[in-house]
Amino acid sequence: MTTAQTAPPPSMRLRELVFGAACAAAVRAAARLGVADALDDSPLAVEDLAAAVKTEPKTLRRLLRALSCYGLFAERPDGTFAHTDMSRLLREDDPNSLRAIALWCTEPWTWDAWPLLDEAVRTGRNVVEDLYGKEFFPYLNEDAPESADVFNRAMTTSSVQSARDVAQFLDLSGSASVADIGGGQGHVVASLLEKYPALHGTLLDLPRVVDNVDPRLRAGGALADRTRLVPGDCRKAVPVRADVYIIKNILEWDDDSTTRVLRNVIAAGGPGARVVVIENLVDDSPSMRFSTAMDLLLLLNVGGAKHTTESLTGRLTEAGLVIDDVRPVNPYLHAFDCTIPA
Repeated sequence: MTTAQTAPPPSMRLRELVFGAACAAAVRAAARLGVADALDDSPLAVEDLAAAVKTEPKTLRRLLRALSCYGLFAERPDGTFAHTDMSRLLREDDPNSLRAIALWCTEPWTWDAWPLLDEAVRTGRNVVEDLYGKEFFPYLNEDAPESADVFNRAMTTSSVQSARDVAQFLDLSGSASVADIGGGQGHVVASLLEKYPALHGTLLDLPRVVDNVDPRLRAGGALADRTRLVPGDCRKAVPVRADVYIIKNILEWDDDSTTRVLRNVIAAGGPGARVVVIENLVDDSPSMRFSTAMDLLLLLNVGGAKHTTESLTGRLTEAGLVIDDVRPVNPYLHAFDCTIPA
């Protein structure tokens, strides 16, 4: 039976770290093979699992043995394998599934980009343009459509899951209207409108994003009569008036773009409007390993960055907002609750 080691010595821990790519690749392989979906509540012999996912039993055992060291799947004394809380998150049908996220973070382009991290650190620039001759999102949409599809599914999954937490966290009982700026497919707006039956919501995002909005917000949808869809670029203008503005996970661009978004929101909302900025932080967070890794990935693909509490506080106050409160939404998101002053 394979068990995860605890507190290895520094020399072994460093050896484990430099083989981190093997762990990521193993998670990707399990996700692509559908191992978690093939394994249900009852433990299975490797031979049965291999038949279900169409692999060789011996090599599948090697994959599962490696994953079980990290708590993904558990090898039992009789040689069968069972689910763990973590491996269930690789199932497509799990309500908290991270399968799409696991695939996105290990897409082919990531294996091209990570070895160039030293160059990105040296120059402060992304490496994707040098690798592929174009910016990241044009590359995805024009040259890697399968990866673009994985990205869209991963972002939808992440947005749906975090939207539930944001809706539970935010108290909008005294507000009549809310606007989600750069809100993607509108999962946050939809969750808030479901929570507050008298609330009206607006979603602002790029035209191609708004075209694929959550069905609840579309014409004929359950929330359509309380929803306004506004195609546009928030870095250019925010033509939306609301009591509350939500800005979630989009202030990861260069400083100029971040400042323009904040100033556009302030101009639109006017004195007294509430602005809630929700971001991953790379400090004061129980998810530091995740958020710092995402910070480096942003450097590699778009030249962006995650914020520290200090850096985001500085951006918000420099733009003219008054920060009233800072609280965690969940283990990986923090909310900066702000007001536009008179």
